Amino acid sequence: MPSYSNLSVQDLLDAFASTSPAPGGGSAAALTGGVGVSLLLMAIGVRASRPGSPREDGDLADAANRLRPLRATIASLVDRDAEAYSIVIGARRLPAGDDESTLRRQTALESAMRAATEAPLETMRACRAALHEAPVVAAHAIRSTHSDVAVAIELLRAAVRAAGITVEANLASLKDTEYVAQVRVERQQLDADSAADANHALSYLQGGSG
Repeated sequence: MPSYSNLSVQDLLDAFASTSPAPGGGSAAALTGGVGVSLLLMAIGVRASRPGSPREDGDLADAANRLRPLRATIASLVDRDAEAYSIVIGARRLPAGDDESTLRRQTALESAMRAATEAPLETMRACRAALHEAPVVAAHAIRSTHSDVAVAIELLRAAVRAAGITVEANLASLKDTEYVAQVRVERQQLDADSAADANHALSYLQGGSG
């Protein structure tokens, strides 16, 4: 399987447009989040090139230091999600004739679906963490980058929601009810926290006090 993060933009778009089952929605959600984080880092970089107070500069530097590893994590999830779903496809193609082979297929499929659920769930976690940094970026961004920061926030918010859709779709195939319930609770909390951070950040860009 190719590393999608190393493809040109055109080749990556072609990969998403192909009839292959991967990359799919989960990888697209991760890619969207990665672009969002990149825009936040751009806004920090532009602001850092202007004179500011030591506290502002320190807050933004801290935010950048937390965002950079998050971007690397999110970028890796483009490939991880595609790989996880490819394993699901392989498990579905296992023979299911006698009891032993049927059990082997069911076990492999359950394990594969769980891994395929963890990938978009990790995308939700990472994008939610990035959104947690958005208010400080929005509060100190220079006016010429306000629209870029707003786009970053919307992309990260969309990435959380999109990854959540993939999580929910995969949960429907899992038989471990305790795990399913646990993930659904976390998904709802991540979604709620992301929305709160996004609204908080946007309030700075709209002239509010935050």
